[in-house]
This record gives sequence, structure tokens and C-alpha cells, in this order.
Amino acid sequence: MNSLSINKTTNPTIKTSSKIAMVVQIVTTTLVILLLWQATVSLFALPSYIIPTPIEVGKALVENADVLRANSLVTLQEILLGLLLGLVFGVMCSLILLLNATVNRWLLPLLIISQAIPVFALAPVLMLWLGYGMASKVVMAAIIIFFPITTCCYDGLKNTPKGYLELAQTFQLTKWQTLLRVKLPSALPALASGLRVAVVIAPIGAVIGEWVGASAGLGYYMLQTNARMQVADMFAGLFILSIMTVGLYFLTDRLLHHFIHWPNQG
Repeated sequence: MNSLSINKTTNPTIKTSSKIAMVVQIVTTTLVILLLWQATVSLFALPSYIIPTPIEVGKALVENADVLRANSLVTLQEILLGLLLGLVFGVMCSLILLLNATVNRWLLPLLIISQAIPVFALAPVLMLWLGYGMASKVVMAAIIIFFPITTCCYDGLKNTPKGYLELAQTFQLTKWQTLLRVKLPSALPALASGLRVAVVIAPIGAVIGEWVGASAGLGYYMLQTNARMQVADMFAGLFILSIMTVGLYFLTDRLLHHFIHWPNQG
């Protein structure tokens, strides 16, 4: 009883201290990067039209806060919708690959070959088909995450532990019951790994789409500021995009650890 009470009281303390340590690490790393950035600009006397100082970027963030907020919301919507679309179609495709051997033989090589096509080359085609609105950027983000989602989910479904399958046979589960109750749950950790990768690369698809043709979004904002030689404003947009991507990654990672039981957890 005493050991249990000690563990219960110390666990929250350990969690709190680890969170504080993580915050300190992030703040320290950020400060070191900013100091190195400022020192590099000052040491080599780099002009602001090549690389602005952190102070100039911070000033641009404050002065253009409303414009950056509006464009950030557009890009965030494109990323989230692209993630949802890519996740749905990726899981569906992995299920088709698992359940139909004939489709597997034809579709899997096509999926691999499709990765040889440069993503940037697809953007003008999507603009032509879907227009300059949000739809083309959402599809662009979905395409870029489709392959990692599909391959990770398919690997997880295909590599279901043999013991789980034997247990399903013991309980005389049907093919669909085995898929829903055994294979899909055991594939969730692999799917989560693919989703982590997808969250990081989805902004690339959205921004590339905005570069090719758009009227709003962080990619559009950076393209316009670059054309006007407003380099500090362009770096401000890039900073917001980086923070958004990192935030989405850590939020996704947190949700995955909360909802998915990982095999290496006790």
C-alpha cells in the first residue's frame, strides 16, 4: 500500500517535471537558433534583401498580423481537409490491396510508379481541372500524403501477428469479423506512423498548389511578398507555416498516443 501511494503521488510530479524540461528545451533551442541567426547576419554583414534579422521578421509578424492570420486560416483548412481526404482514400486503398489479390498485383506497382511523378508537375493540371479555389490545394495535399498512408496501413494489415489470427480462428470469426476486430486494430500503430509523416508533408502539397495559382493562403502570401522584395514579410509567412506544421505534428502525436495502444507500452 505504501509503495502504491508513493507511485501515485510521484507520477504526476514526474510528468510535470518532464513537461517543464521539454518546454525549457524548446525555448533554449529557439533562443540558440535566433542568436546564431542574428550573429550570422551581423558577422557577414548580409543585406536584408538576402536574409533579414530576427528583429525584422518579428516586426513583420506584428505589422502584418491580420493578413497573416487570414492567410494562415486558409492554408490550415487546406491542410486539414487534405489530411482527411488522403486518410480516407489511403485506408480504403490499403483495404482493397489486402482483400483483392488481383487488384493488388496491378495497383501496387502503379502506386509505386506514381511516386516518380514530381508533385510540382501535377499542380498545373489540378488547377486546370479544379480551378484556383481551395479544391485543387486540398487534392494536392491529399495526393502527397496518399502513398505513405496507404503503404503504412497496408503493411500493418498484412503483418498482423500470427497469434492474433490463430485466436480469431479459435473463436471461429468470419473473414470480415477478423478484419474489423483483429487486423484493423492491430494495424493502427502502423497507420499512426504513416499519419505522423502525412501531417509533416501535407503542408508541402497545399503550399505548392498556392504557388501555382491561388488568391489566398501562406504560399500565395510568400509568393507575393517575394515578388515585391519584401523578404522580412516572406520570412514571417515561412515562420507561421513552420509553427503550424510543428504544432500539427505534436497535436497529432499526442492524440495518437492517447487513443491508440502502442505495443511497447506497458
